[in-house]
Amino acid sequence: MVGLILRCMEAAAAKDSQEDRIVVMKFGGTSVAGPEEIKRAAARIVAARESGDRVVAVLSARGKTTDELVAAAYEISDRPDPREMDMLLSTGERVSCALCAMAIHDMGHHAISLTGSQAGIVTDSSHTKARIMEVKADRIREALGDEQIVLVAGFQGVSTDSRDVTTLGRGGSDTTAVAIAAALGASVCEIYTDVTGVFSADPRIVPDARKLPVVSYEEMLEMSAAGAKVLQLRSVEYARNNDVPIHCRSSFEDVPGTLVLPESETMERPIVTAVTHSTGESRVTVVGVRDEPGVAGRIFGALAEANVNVDVIIQNEPVGDNALADLSFTVDRDDLQTAVDVIDGLGDISNSIRTDEQIGKVSIVGAGMRSHPGVAAKVFEVMGDKRINIEMISTSPIKISCVIPADQVPEAVKGLHGAFGLGEDATFPEDPTGEHRPTVKP
Repeated sequence: MVGLILRCMEAAAAKDSQEDRIVVMKFGGTSVAGPEEIKRAAARIVAARESGDRVVAVLSARGKTTDELVAAAYEISDRPDPREMDMLLSTGERVSCALCAMAIHDMGHHAISLTGSQAGIVTDSSHTKARIMEVKADRIREALGDEQIVLVAGFQGVSTDSRDVTTLGRGGSDTTAVAIAAALGASVCEIYTDVTGVFSADPRIVPDARKLPVVSYEEMLEMSAAGAKVLQLRSVEYARNNDVPIHCRSSFEDVPGTLVLPESETMERPIVTAVTHSTGESRVTVVGVRDEPGVAGRIFGALAEANVNVDVIIQNEPVGDNALADLSFTVDRDDLQTAVDVIDGLGDISNSIRTDEQIGKVSIVGAGMRSHPGVAAKVFEVMGDKRINIEMISTSPIKISCVIPADQVPEAVKGLHGAFGLGEDATFPEDPTGEHRPTVKP
């Protein structure tokens, strides 16, 4: 498998040797947490520039800065105004960029730090969860043309309507980096974190989880949606839609990471690629819903207008005439109160609303599931053997997700990982042609 990655990298280097490549490098919060980490990131950026690449680096806020800013807001207000939250939260990334630019200057290179708005990141008006509408990258291109290294504050932009500062939600710096890479036609978007790549499960739960050399966009989308924290879901969507190769790498080890590519460019895949989990969701049950056309549309339409993303949904079939249904769905825990308020605001649409914050979700993901029967049966057998009750189920052609009690998530992850043979001793066939195209370097 290492041979496959090296072949990809060698082919990419040969392809780009005749021209300056543009490389986008994104550094997460742990990668710029303190002075030494910022200097390490700066050295990595400078090394890429000295190799001949034109470099744009997107930086997150340092360490726990965003958490501290959120806490400060709630010390002042029980329900902080979303516009002012964006003004507050956008400061963390700006600090990281300015400090890193100073370090690069001390290394003898020219660098310029830009806010999201200065970099041309144009978004909609959804404060704290804005979506990128356009990247007007003229200023970035101008700086690159002047042989400068460009540092862009991640996680933020400017609203096309109000011209207010907006933020993109947790993990939004990933989306910033991928969007800039797409706008510039970059060879690759490198995502630097505190892990060496994407793993077959969380190594903190499964010690023998293996690093995945290559993952398809479709698999990574499902993994991110199911709880994998390495890449933000929207960044993978953006990469897939704009054909941006992603390389997930470690900030602390100079080793190949995980390539995220179109499925046509990945190798023959195993039945199951990874087991992912989440304990950051809550369940909402709307009790006594009228069983008639349009009611579900009212509920989920109102939630969509409030920018609440819904995941797993189930509704029971009422028994008897005039019987009422129960409708359950899961949302991000941060959106729980908003979801309850929205449904309350619909009036007499139900008898009551119940919530449960003690739930977890465990999922298996794999492109090979499309053509292999019996995968669901094995999942349910493992859960039964572990005496884990499945409360909700959601499926796609390459994913099976089960909502279970939160305290049983680690046992479920370990059981499924072992049942599908995903440990370090697992073997995956290499591509027989060696004709992959990921434009990355070691």
